[in-house]
This record gives sequence, structure tokens and C-alpha cells, in this order.
Amino acid sequence: MPIYEYRCEACGHTFETIQKLSDEPLRECPECGAVQLKKLVSAAGFQLKGSGWYETDFKNSGKKKSESKDKKSDAKKSDKK
Repeated sequence: MPIYEYRCEACGHTFETIQKLSDEPLRECPECGAVQLKKLVSAAGFQLKGSGWYETDFKNSGKKKSESKDKKSDAKKSDKK
């Protein structure tokens, strides 16, 4: 379930609450009782952990392989001289 952030326009109290997507937005401030709550827009945070993500597995995979091949071929050429 998502966490929503609310702020009371009357007293300025800010708080977070866990609600279902289907739940109605809260209207009454738990501090002062005023019916002036506004749902705030906040950025969602997430982390890509483990393998299988572009950032960890696929981002540089083509460059690393070609660079290592170039280094090996350069080493072989210098050995032949």
C-alpha cells in the first residue's frame, strides 16, 4: 500500500499515512480537526538491488567485452614484434 503525505492548510501540520489506492483522501486534520487537508505530491523512492537490471548487468556489457578484446589483440601484436 502506498504512503501518502498530507498537510493541513489551517494549522500547517504535516503527516504521512498508509492508504489503499481505492480509499478516499483524508479530509479532517488529526491535530486541529479542521477539514482543510491537502494531499501533497512527493517523489517515490526505489532502489534497483540485485542482478537483472540495466544499471548492473547490461549498461556497459558491450564496451567491456570489446575493450578486453582490443587489449588482448594489442598484447599479441606487441609480442610478435
